[in-house]
Amino acid sequence: MKKDPLLKSRSRALRGEMTPAEKILWGRLRDRRFAGFKFRRQHVIGPYIVDFYCAQARLVLEIDGETHLGRERPDQARQLWLEGRGLKVLRFWNTEMYDDGDPVMEVIWRECVARCGKPNPSPPTPLPGEERGEDC
Repeated sequence: MKKDPLLKSRSRALRGEMTPAEKILWGRLRDRRFAGFKFRRQHVIGPYIVDFYCAQARLVLEIDGETHLGRERPDQARQLWLEGRGLKVLRFWNTEMYDDGDPVMEVIWRECVARCGKPNPSPPTPLPGEERGEDC
């Protein structure tokens, strides 16, 4: 399935407009710093742009702030769509990253390991035709 060019363009723009909480989390996830798991930020999945995505663990991370207050119904529909495709969605409030991000990181780590097994600091070379980071 091809990605919508408008969504792809919007996701690129969002990378430059990350919230302070997203920047904190990205600083801990980027460049496989997090137990060797590769995360993408502002990643297009179907008709949605998710805050962070780990293809290895099929894990979506969403950082919610004040803009999500009163948006429970659209957020729930989006989450159901993602989960219907076998993805796990973890949601955190931005204040959780400001206060002390360690408990958030623990939850993310446990989910990655549960979905993928023991983290591998250097993932195996993909087979021909296989995209890097798609499998555990």
